Amino acid sequence: MTQEDRKIIRDILDTENVGYAYMYPMDGGGRKEYMLSLSSENLANFIGTYGLESEKIIVTDMFDRLVVNTQMWFLDTCPDQRFCRELIASLAPIQMGEQEAGNPLAVSREISDEYFWEEEQLVTATELAMLAAVAIIEVMRFQTD
Repeated sequence: MTQEDRKIIRDILDTENVGYAYMYPMDGGGRKEYMLSLSSENLANFIGTYGLESEKIIVTDMFDRLVVNTQMWFLDTCPDQRFCRELIASLAPIQMGEQEAGNPLAVSREISDEYFWEEEQLVTATELAMLAAVAIIEVMRFQTD
């Protein structure tokens, strides 16, 4: 994992609206999974970037609830109509060629899983160090009593 990957993940987490995108390539290849920011502008950039090479894209929140799904780069289902209007406002200019899709704030699921595994390892190491420190203090206290 590169430093750029770490920065993107921190930027995604800073949006406090994180989810997953499952992209099914048009060529029938394997599904590609991404962790991404669920802002309407970011989803428009993601759909604008990957929509034409995808048979469909399914986007869920962290609890696996549907946010939006597409057929190619056209919206198919969007349960939250307020969010759907925001998404359309950002996506329509891309679809109509009035603006280019920006770089979506997204990383592959493999990269995000690696990041969270590393974070978990650091937390575990810190907890073990704290337990060791407590054990040493208890031994020292026992020896002085």
